[in-house]
Amino acid sequence: MRPYRVPPYAIGMSHTITQKSKLIGRIRRIKGQIEAVERALEAELGCADVLMLVASVRGAVSGLTAELLEEHIRHHVVDPAHEKNPDKAKGAADLIDVVRTYLK
Repeated sequence: MRPYRVPPYAIGMSHTITQKSKLIGRIRRIKGQIEAVERALEAELGCADVLMLVASVRGAVSGLTAELLEEHIRHHVVDPAHEKNPDKAKGAADLIDVVRTYLK
C-alpha cells in the first residue's frame, strides 16, 4: 500500500522533519496516556476515572493536531509573518487562530 501524499508535496513535509524530536516526544507521551487507559480498564477502575484518562488523551491528540495543522498552513499555504499581501496574511493568521481555538 502506497503512503497517501498530496501533490505537490510528494517528497514529504520538511517542517515535520525539522520538528521530528519534538513531535516524537509528544507521540510518546500520548502513547503513555493510552497505556494508562489500558491499565485502568484492566484494573477495572470506575468509568469516571477511565473517562478522565480518555479526556486527557483527546486533549493531547488535539494539541498535536493543532500544531501539525498550524505548521502545515505556515509552510504549505501562507506564512502570515512573511506574506506581503496584508489580506492574505490576516486570513492565514485568522485560520491559525480558528484551528487553535477549535482544537482546544
